[in-house]
Amino acid sequence: MLVCIAVLFGIEFYDVATPAPNPAMDLDANGINPRTVDGLDGILWAPLLHFGWQHLIGNSLPLFVLGWLLLAGGVRQFIGVTAVVWIVAGIGTWSIGAPGYHVGASGVIFGWMVFLLLRGFAQRSIAQVLVAVVLFFYWGGMLWGVLPGQPGISWEGHLFGAVGGAMATWLVARSTRRRVSGPGPGTLSG
Repeated sequence: MLVCIAVLFGIEFYDVATPAPNPAMDLDANGINPRTVDGLDGILWAPLLHFGWQHLIGNSLPLFVLGWLLLAGGVRQFIGVTAVVWIVAGIGTWSIGAPGYHVGASGVIFGWMVFLLLRGFAQRSIAQVLVAVVLFFYWGGMLWGVLPGQPGISWEGHLFGAVGGAMATWLVARSTRRRVSGPGPGTLSG
């Protein structure tokens, strides 16, 4: 997680150190621009970009803590959950987002948070449910961010990140149940 956050700081340093000659060439213009063909590639780049140091610093602690907790489930699960959240948050934001560029890792943060809150219940793990309870008491208030309210904050990214986290929980639980139950009736194994 430290490497991931260092990469984000490196990108922001590059963005600040190389000012664009005009706003259309600004690095943040590679974010999600809703309902435009040019904005589609922002689905891939938006979580890597931030509107300044304060934005990035505000995302860094939850990225580190939630990412670290997600990595405890294994690198494969981390990559799969992150991919689902990233894509769902991006497509949802592109589909219904307010006009203007949407950037930042908070959609991924919301997805990871929802995944971590639901994972223990989906996998019937007491230890993971306890982690979810602690997370909810510590950071549960952030979930209000899925509702419109604060100007300049992409609640759409938060909402669809959370949806992506719920989808990832379902996919991981389904995959886990399939692996644990083994081959179904009438299938050969070995």
